[in-house]
Amino acid sequence: MDNTPDNTILLEVKNLTKVFPGTCALNRVSLEVRRGEVHGLCGENGAGKSTLMNIIGGVFPPTEGTMKFDGKPFSPKSPKDAQDAGIGFVHQELCLCPHLSAAENIFIGRLPSKGDRIDFKKLYADADAVLQTLDANFSSKTPVNKLTVSEQQLVEIARSVSLNCKLLILDEPTSSLTDREVTKLFQLVRDLKKKGISTLFISHRMKEIFEICDRVTVLKDGCYVDCMNISEITHDDVIRAMVGRDLGNLYPEKSSKIEEEPILKVENLSGNGFENVSFTLKKGEILGFAGLVGAGRSELMRGLCAIDPVTGGEIYLYGEKQKFKRYRDAVKKGICYLTEDRKNSGLFLQMSISENISSANLEAVSRRSWIIKRLEIKLAEEYVKKLSIKIPGLSYPINNLSGGNQQKCLIGKWLSTKPKVIIMDEPTRGIDVGAKCEIHNLLRSLCEQGVGVIIVSSELPEVIGVADRVAVMHEGKLAGFLQGEQVTEENIMTLASGASLS
Repeated sequence: MDNTPDNTILLEVKNLTKVFPGTCALNRVSLEVRRGEVHGLCGENGAGKSTLMNIIGGVFPPTEGTMKFDGKPFSPKSPKDAQDAGIGFVHQELCLCPHLSAAENIFIGRLPSKGDRIDFKKLYADADAVLQTLDANFSSKTPVNKLTVSEQQLVEIARSVSLNCKLLILDEPTSSLTDREVTKLFQLVRDLKKKGISTLFISHRMKEIFEICDRVTVLKDGCYVDCMNISEITHDDVIRAMVGRDLGNLYPEKSSKIEEEPILKVENLSGNGFENVSFTLKKGEILGFAGLVGAGRSELMRGLCAIDPVTGGEIYLYGEKQKFKRYRDAVKKGICYLTEDRKNSGLFLQMSISENISSANLEAVSRRSWIIKRLEIKLAEEYVKKLSIKIPGLSYPINNLSGGNQQKCLIGKWLSTKPKVIIMDEPTRGIDVGAKCEIHNLLRSLCEQGVGVIIVSSELPEVIGVADRVAVMHEGKLAGFLQGEQVTEENIMTLASGASLS
C-alpha cells in the first residue's frame, strides 16, 4: 500500500443485530475501520454484508447494537443523515438520474442558485473542480447516459467527495469495469487514502482484496468471523473463513466424454456487433466465449436467441435448421439465454421468488390461462431445493435476496423450461467464491446430463477453469478456438487483442 493508515478508529460497530420477519440477517456483528485505511469486507452471499452496509448508510436501523463515527455516537435515521455525517455510499447498482448532467447528479439536492434560478455557471465550475481532483476526462455538462459505466461510477464518487466524506463505501465496484478501468479506480482509492479518506471495499474477488486493502473483515451467516491483516494471510485463509471449509479445487473436472455430433451448429451468423461467426457446441462439453469488452460476445448470443435481430447466417439444433423470429421461438425449441444484467433484464425485482422462478414457464403452472398458485409454489420449491437457494420464504420479493441467491433463482427460472442449450452470460458476476463453486459444479452437472452449455465470461480464470473449449472473439469476429493445454491466459489475450498465436 502507498501509506500506512493511523490506528485511530473512524467507524466502530458493536454487536449489531438485524432481524427481519422470518430471518436474522445480522447477529451481534462488530466492525472497526481506521482512519485512512482501505478495509475489505468479504462473505458469501447471504452473509449479511448488504444488511450491514445499509445500516451504516442509514437505509434502515439495527434491531440491536451501537455505532460510533468520528468519535461520536452514530445512529442515522436516513441515508441523508449518514451522508451529512461524512459517509459516501456507491452502490453496485448506480443511483443516478440518467438524463441529467454529471454536474446535476453530483450536486443533486443542493444545486447552487442565484435568486430563484439555478446558477449553472457555478454548478458546472464546482462540478468540474471536483471531477478534476479525481482525474476525470469528461465535462461535468455531459449527460450521465452518455458516460461509460466507469465514468458514471466516478460521478457517484465525486458526489461523495464533494460532500467532504470521511468514509467511502464501495459495493462490488469493479463488477462492470474493464481491467483498465479497475486500475484507474484503484489509483483513485489510493489517492483518497493519501488524503486521509477511509474506504470500505466490498468484493468477492480475492485478487482485488489483496491488491488494494490493508485489512479484511469476514462475515458468515450473519455473524462476525474474523478481521485479518492482508500482509499476514493468503487467499486460502480468507476463503476458509468465508465458507467454513477448504473448497479444494474451485473448478470441477473437465469432461472426458465429448461426443463429435453437435447439439448446436452456427454458420456465418451476422448481426449488430458480430459478423460471419461459425461454431459448434458438442454434446458433453462446456464451450466458453472470451474476448475484450466490445468484442461482440453478448451481441452474438442475443442474436443467436433472436433477442436481437440478425442479418444473416444459419442455426441448427440437433441437425435441424432453425428460424427464430423472436426469443419465445428459441425458448420453445430449447435454447435459453441468461443475461449478464439480472437486475434490469433477468428478474422481476418487485415480484415474489415463486413468481420469478415460474415466469419463464407459465404453461406449467396455469390452466386455461389462469395461474394455479399451488403449481407455481410446487415448481419454485423444486428448484429452490435443487439449487440450494437460501430464502426467507417463497412469497418474499426477490430483491430481498443476496446477489448469489438471485442468480440461482435466475438459473432455476430457465432450468424449469427443460432447455437443450443454456447460454450463461457472466454466470458468476458479483457472486462470492462459495456460490461460484456451486454454480460451476451445476454447469458441469447439466453438461453431463446432456444439456448444451455455453458460458460468456470476462473472468479468464473462470473461462479456463470451467470450459472444455474456448472461442475467442475480437472486434465482432471469431479470432480462434483453444483447447486442452492451449487454454491459457496468454493465448486468450493474444487472440483477443487481434494478434496471432506463434
